[in-house]
Amino acid sequence: MNKTAWYEVFPEVWVATLETLYMVGVSFVLTVIGGILVGIILQITGPSGLWPQRLINGVLGVIVNLFRSLPFLILLIALIGVTRFIVGTAIGPTAAIVPLTIGAIPFFARIVESALREVPRGRVEAAEAMGATNIQIVRKVLLPEATTALVAGATLTLVLLVGYSAMAGVIGAGGLGDFALVYGYQRFNTPVLLVAVVVLIVMVQIMQSIGDTIIKRMAHRR
Repeated sequence: MNKTAWYEVFPEVWVATLETLYMVGVSFVLTVIGGILVGIILQITGPSGLWPQRLINGVLGVIVNLFRSLPFLILLIALIGVTRFIVGTAIGPTAAIVPLTIGAIPFFARIVESALREVPRGRVEAAEAMGATNIQIVRKVLLPEATTALVAGATLTLVLLVGYSAMAGVIGAGGLGDFALVYGYQRFNTPVLLVAVVVLIVMVQIMQSIGDTIIKRMAHRR
């Protein structure tokens, strides 16, 4: 069987790249929303939080740690039934969004919790002295003060999702991971496999650079 030359797969690479960007983009938005909500709850219900609740904090912490400890490939397989229930199929880019989001939310939630915890206690006490409610403190003190750390954490999470999306190709999720597996690994075509690797590396570098630029501009404004 003749091997496909690396330059002949550009149409397939383009489609796979768009699928990866779709998976990562949608799951990133959902992860940021879910991660911020879970992270806020973890922080405010902690022993030194605005609303200490040992039971809620303990149960939620165990759930977050459980999902963080599972290798993503195992999580992919374990969530096949859940994915099929939510989107109607366990194969394809849309189906991959479910495990990508569930796998990344615990990671980002811990980043959010840590960032909020680093906000100077004096700022919170000043807001409390002025009669601010817990919700107002979260919205107008904790989140604004932790913005730089949250952007840095979001950038790390975005890069993590790119890696997760490549692994999702193992179960037919599409994207560059699936392309590398089908056109490169299974056909013993190393040049084609390297094309997928290079595209992933470039994608990660661009995302990281954008995140670093945003962080630097935010730091200068402060």
